Amino acid sequence: MTLIERVCKIKLLICDVDGVLTDGKIYIGNEGELFKAFNVKDGLGIKMLLANGIDVAILTARSSQILQRRTAELGITNVLQGQRDKVKGLEVLLKKTGLQPDEIAYIGDDLPDYAVIQKVGLAACPKDANDAIVDLAHFQCRFNGGDGAVRELCELILKSQGLWQKTLQTMFLNPDPQAKHHY
Repeated sequence: MTLIERVCKIKLLICDVDGVLTDGKIYIGNEGELFKAFNVKDGLGIKMLLANGIDVAILTARSSQILQRRTAELGITNVLQGQRDKVKGLEVLLKKTGLQPDEIAYIGDDLPDYAVIQKVGLAACPKDANDAIVDLAHFQCRFNGGDGAVRELCELILKSQGLWQKTLQTMFLNPDPQAKHHY
């Protein structure tokens, strides 16, 4: 199956967080507070998918209030945190959505993603992913995690499914003035 054939089937994008939506660094201050940096380009890509009826979910081994806040801003409702066994998390999402594995894209970067990335229709990874993940990926982004990799994947999905021009028209040429613009 070609890359475009895989991409055209996608109805759900599942994202890992650390090393995918962030650069993988975790900042801990003197008072114990955690900091993570999210790229606004990735956020806009997610918003564009959601606006076109392509769902987005989060599947991550760590848990954080920071992530809960970010996903709420973006409108992501399927957020599975603390999922050490990501295959079980995928099974939860399959059951909840009623989708088949070939309708799901997953983007991950490191060994905790190894098992789950093999079970989806489109396996993707950032440029700086672990070699074992790169070897499994159908698509390796040109950008590192936290630096636009998710956005690149979102654009690939939209363009492959013929939704790119519609997205530009509705979101940027004739935007809804009432829409919230948290990217």
